[in-house]
Amino acid sequence: MEFKRSHMCGELRSENIGEEVVLMGWVAKKRNLGSLVFFDLRDKTGITQIVVREEDKENHDLASHLGQEYVVEIKGSVRERESKNPDMATGDIEIVAEKINILDKANTPPIYIKDDDDVAENLKLKYRYLDMRKASVQKNLKLRSDIVRTIREYMYNNDFTEVETPFLTKPTPEGARDYLVPSRINQGEFYALPQSPQLLKQILMIGSLDRYFQVVKCFRDEDLRANRQPEFTQLDMELSFANQDDVIAVNEGLIKELFDKYTDYDLTLPIPRMDYSEAMESYGSDKPDLRFGYKIKNISEIWKDSEFKVFANNTSEGKSVRAINFKNLADKYSRKQLDKLTDFVKHYGLGGLSYIKYGEEVNSSISKFLTDDILNNMIEKLEIENNDLILIAADKDKKVLEGLGALRNKVAKDNDLYEKEYALTWVVNFPMFEYNEEEDRYVSQHHPFTMPNEDDIHLLKTHPEQVRTQAYDIVINGDEMGGGSVRINNSELQKDIFEALNLTEEDIKNKFGFFIEALSYGTPPHAGLAYGLDRLLMLFAKTDNIKDVIAFPKTQSATCPLTEAPTIVDTKALDELGINLRSDINDNND
Repeated sequence: MEFKRSHMCGELRSENIGEEVVLMGWVAKKRNLGSLVFFDLRDKTGITQIVVREEDKENHDLASHLGQEYVVEIKGSVRERESKNPDMATGDIEIVAEKINILDKANTPPIYIKDDDDVAENLKLKYRYLDMRKASVQKNLKLRSDIVRTIREYMYNNDFTEVETPFLTKPTPEGARDYLVPSRINQGEFYALPQSPQLLKQILMIGSLDRYFQVVKCFRDEDLRANRQPEFTQLDMELSFANQDDVIAVNEGLIKELFDKYTDYDLTLPIPRMDYSEAMESYGSDKPDLRFGYKIKNISEIWKDSEFKVFANNTSEGKSVRAINFKNLADKYSRKQLDKLTDFVKHYGLGGLSYIKYGEEVNSSISKFLTDDILNNMIEKLEIENNDLILIAADKDKKVLEGLGALRNKVAKDNDLYEKEYALTWVVNFPMFEYNEEEDRYVSQHHPFTMPNEDDIHLLKTHPEQVRTQAYDIVINGDEMGGGSVRINNSELQKDIFEALNLTEEDIKNKFGFFIEALSYGTPPHAGLAYGLDRLLMLFAKTDNIKDVIAFPKTQSATCPLTEAPTIVDTKALDELGINLRSDINDNND
């Protein structure tokens, strides 16, 4: 470089007119008008127009041959633009070049470097360093950095100590699949990449750290979707001598600060709380989207003596008939569109979906079973009015609630039924266990270190399905942004929980022996919470894809097109680890 950069490309304004400046960046776009050459110079802050005059033969010739994405330095003077561009922050000025130096040439880019491109995702990720030059990506990565800084400052100001926990740790049962790392020194044994620092942060509390936090990478080998990646970032925290209210108070302060700083929304505290049972009964989800209404209603009583056996046979214990009244949407859905909704709920195990379009004439898929009494009871129960669309499902409670919950979200999204920009709630009192039919046993709904509600501890051995926990999730716009709980701080109670999960003494010792022993040396009451930081960033970036807020994301198949990871490892490396691949794996890799 011949010069020292004086300004970034997005900084210059009218008040800089007349100044001599030095800019450095990438050639974004060029226009050769013969007597004048214009090109846009881009860096992470924005774009400035450069103009080169014909009488400046040396620079004019050089500018005429500049290629897209060449890296250049420009020395020149700032002048007022004759034709201003209101769509650019620097649109009132331009730079008259006095000296241009090419710092590096570039091949023709395989993708367009503009925000409104239509490039396949795999191609974007393969050339992520080019995709990253877009203003939208730069904006999101800057936002990520700013938010993490705000979080750290808040935690420091509230007496938290940042501690790094290890990445090479013990495999964690009772959770998602681990990413395993073979040990060369201890062949046949494996580390696991952490799904979370759960046990270690609890041990930090036993170690009297009192308040801990960490912005930490975590890893889960599970199926991916729009808001999930195999490696993700958590904001993790733990507090000693704290209960649920203490954790919620600290986190409401943090959430308020983030909303105040990164949105125009005036968040009112305290954030309301909703019981898990209410969330499931009314919204069919433990992460209800409260930006709109349209609750699920149980109408089993209305149909239990009906001649419509599909409904009547689903009114016994554990089964139900439920409905949602979508106000004023009857004329928005044709029969074909309703059939598509039926296909949609089938993905949730439901056999079908019934409908009623209410108006001067009642149009329904179950019209012959709609007696006057049933219809009048439905009108009263669901507050039905003209042009309302009622969608009904009947089956086991779990299927009905999950199916209608998903349908509720879909119809709201398709018809833009949102009444609020943001809706926040704490979901509390989660069940301790849920029954896993594949494993034929109870498994933890959160994790096995969650403190049961004191009133329910006596039910652990007799009615584990009735045990509630001191767990809490923060839900924003229908997404679980974070979850936590009060932790068990008694080794005997912890053993009781493990036994309820059908773990043997040997299982407990092998998997959690070190933790059970730590609990026996004086454990303070403690509680914590962890955010999916990437999901939180999606919220403030106003995107629905997690890849938009991660510098180097993976694809839906957990691959990295840029680095081509994962990849085959040579035989020598495997031999050093004492690993032999099955012949069928070798065949598939050929």
